[in-house]
Parts: sequence; structure tokens; C-alpha cells
Amino acid sequence: MRLAALRADTAAPCASMNVWLYSLLGGEMTDFSTQLLERIADRLKAIADPMRLRILHTLQAGEHNVNDILGLVGSSQANVSKHLAVLKKAGLVDCRREGTSIFYFISDPEVFDICRICCDGLERQINADRTAIEQGRAEMMGGHT
Repeated sequence: MRLAALRADTAAPCASMNVWLYSLLGGEMTDFSTQLLERIADRLKAIADPMRLRILHTLQAGEHNVNDILGLVGSSQANVSKHLAVLKKAGLVDCRREGTSIFYFISDPEVFDICRICCDGLERQINADRTAIEQGRAEMMGGHT
């Protein structure tokens, strides 16, 4: 499938993924698959910050205005605004204006799937470490626990 055809075919989002997967399996990297990788990296970079994760998890419960977010995450307005702009640019949050207040909300709830996958992986790693420590301790104690 040609690059122009992929861009024009917005009804078939899996087509772009097929090109990307093909490239991972040894096919030629197209401009489109390179752009896709960059967009994936940008989205992952957007959540790769503890303050942005705090903001996302604060908004998971529902929309909040900036003042509410400030109180919940414990940071300055300038810092929170900067992080909200990054999250908005990545398409993870959006906002609406109500009078003089701006309310932010999660626009892509699937971001929490990424967080869940990371937490599950950390849990598996911690459990494996715990098992290794317990086995090492048992060996050091001559089989006595």
C-alpha cells in the first residue's frame, strides 16, 4: 500500500499498523512507519514524568479546573500548566472553558491501560526479585527459613 493511500484511508486505521508491523518484521521502513514510531515515542514521553502521571490519575476521577489540580498534585500553577500543555498536545487530555475557569479531562482513557501494563510488569519483577531473595536466604541458612 502506498504512503498516499494510507494517509487518505482514515477509515482503516489498522492499515497503518500493518505497515509498521511489516517494517518491524524486516520490511523497509517507510516515511509513514517512521512517523508512526515518532508519534508513539511522543505519546510515551508525555506520560514519562511523575508529575504528569499524578495529573492524569487526578483527572481519572473526573474533570477538574486548574486550581483543583494544583491542590491535588501539590505544585505551582506554572508547573501544572506546563504539564497540562504537554498532555494536551499528546492528545491525552482536553479542556473546556466555563466562564473564567478551564476544566481539564481525560480525552484518551486508554492511557491508563499503559499505566496498568507498567504496574503489572513492575509487580512481576518485584515478585521475581522476592522469590530470588527468599531462595538465596534459604540457601544461606542451609535450607532453614
